[in-house]
Amino acid sequence: MFNAVMLDAQSLGPDIDLTAIQTVVSHLEVYGKSTSEQALERLADAEIAIVNKVKLDAQTLTQLPKLRLICVLATGLNNIDLETAKAQNIDVKNVTAYGTASVSQHTLMLMLTLANRLPRYQADIAAGKWQQSDFFCLQEHSTLELAGKQLVMVGQGELGSEVARLAEAFGMQVTFAARPGNEAADQRPSLDELLPSADIISLHCPLNEATHHLINQERLAKAKSSLLLINCARGGVIDEAAALEALRNGQIGGLAVDVLPTEPPREGHPLLEALANAEPLNLIVTPHNAWITPEARQNIVALTADNITAWQTGAK
Repeated sequence: MFNAVMLDAQSLGPDIDLTAIQTVVSHLEVYGKSTSEQALERLADAEIAIVNKVKLDAQTLTQLPKLRLICVLATGLNNIDLETAKAQNIDVKNVTAYGTASVSQHTLMLMLTLANRLPRYQADIAAGKWQQSDFFCLQEHSTLELAGKQLVMVGQGELGSEVARLAEAFGMQVTFAARPGNEAADQRPSLDELLPSADIISLHCPLNEATHHLINQERLAKAKSSLLLINCARGGVIDEAAALEALRNGQIGGLAVDVLPTEPPREGHPLLEALANAEPLNLIVTPHNAWITPEARQNIVALTADNITAWQTGAK
């Protein structure tokens, strides 16, 4: 077994048991968080680096001759210089499908919340409108019954497929769009074909050249005025400024995002400003926490332990 260092354990959140990893390494040194500069010092004697978001660039990796394996506590690998890792004979392993149940649950929560105009009605109650109503209920904001409605999914991987299964339980008609950028070779209808009839669009695709601002001003202009748009994929798959403007103008009926292009959004963002200003919008922003159920976070530890075991077996 090998010596391992975990650089940013706090990114896994509270109350996570690391026993599964500890049992497959000779020693596990755990740091709550690390800068890239600290990573170089802390990994000096490590054969295995366990990291979530700490950047391991070429300059760092070339100064770690003992390092043999990087385990990323996530699916994305954009914080690792993969070319340098390969040149240094450092294997890189990630984890996938650890949060399918968690993210699909969150997606349906956003869908239901938008459909029932919960942000608007909660604001009305806070403003005393129900208390002052002439009738027993408020009906100012028209809700959307999901049964029979058209849900367009972008992304048919494990997560998208699970969201579709759950949506069908509500009686929704689910259609998967062709992979963006590959429409000509895809048997599924394109997003542009599906968009005018879509009641809800849910995004579960990677961010790349073909999907950057996939939902933009031009496409939003073709949507139903009641369209609900949900992004639990990556920030930048939608043009958030264009989507916010469409929501303000009544071109779409609701917008919910769990991701923004820069996270955390220290410099602010138009969607956050709209919420801070209490604009009367059917708008939800969650802080990239669709994945954070304790079960999903514990799955990351178990899958990382599996990755280390598989690598050790191969190394031997």
